[in-house]
Amino acid sequence: MKLAPRDATAYFRSPDPARTGLLIYGPDAMRIAAKRQQVLAALLGPNAESEMRLARIPASELRKDPAALLDAVKAQGFFPGPRAVLVEEAADGLSTTLSAALKEWSAGDAQVIVTAGQLTARSSLRKLFESHPSAYAAAIYDDPPGRDEIAGMLKDASLSDVAGEALEALAALARELPPGDFRQTLEKLALYKLGATEPVSVEEVALMAPASSEAGVDAVLEAVASGATESIGPLLRRLYAQGVQPVTLCIGAVRHFRILHTAASDPGGPGSGVARLRPPVFGRRRDRIVRQAQQWGVVKLEAGLSILTDTDLRLRSVSAAPAQALMERALIRLAMLARPR
Repeated sequence: MKLAPRDATAYFRSPDPARTGLLIYGPDAMRIAAKRQQVLAALLGPNAESEMRLARIPASELRKDPAALLDAVKAQGFFPGPRAVLVEEAADGLSTTLSAALKEWSAGDAQVIVTAGQLTARSSLRKLFESHPSAYAAAIYDDPPGRDEIAGMLKDASLSDVAGEALEALAALARELPPGDFRQTLEKLALYKLGATEPVSVEEVALMAPASSEAGVDAVLEAVASGATESIGPLLRRLYAQGVQPVTLCIGAVRHFRILHTAASDPGGPGSGVARLRPPVFGRRRDRIVRQAQQWGVVKLEAGLSILTDTDLRLRSVSAAPAQALMERALIRLAMLARPR
């Protein structure tokens, strides 16, 4: 049977031990591994002996010895409880072997858990699990986790007091980070809040978020928006030393100034404009955007976007002008534009 994404999220958290098998497939190996780990932990339990009730058979070995799968499914374990056989990186070439094991499966046998990469609708492996009356097939897409999935991850991390803007900030973070990085962020946040009685704040979410070169880019843009021309050179040298390219910095600047222009152009004022931004912004970053949009105004922001557009075109052209110097000159011009006349 085919599991819809919403149903799959619930099933991974509480799999049915009486099912014959489960196929998890999709283009992102990291997401597949995370779901496989989740379903096995829920099926077999978190204790040490659960690993003794799991048999792992790589697809490469199964191709050499097809009988190994049925032997593992039928084998009797020394430890009581549900058992599972994991077949990783399967493909359509194993459909016949897996079909034979599913047909021979009976109550008390090990459940067959299979992972695979991207499978088309015509895939024989996918059709095998989707048409089986007691097995499931679940596709894992690159979509960010939804509210229900985030709520489950918060529960797993023992983070119960998260609401309002902090929850919105985590949802926005989940759209930006890979699943593994987002889960690690929640674990860091749980350790940070261990024993605390206050609810999770937006500032704490930002503090636990992974550090990246974007923080350095934000510092440069803050100096530019504030008219601090003397700070631009040292900040740029630090960014370039980290490997940030001028064209990357220009793209970040264009994105930031477009956000400011959107906020400044809102009929309800910058505060109303920031509230309409998607993905939403929170905490200090929201206050900074409102302040900068008010300081610059629509006319100056349009002039600034014109400077950045010209710079972007020159950076992407075959011009012999040094890219770092072009970018620094553009940012200094913007910083001078920010100063009150």
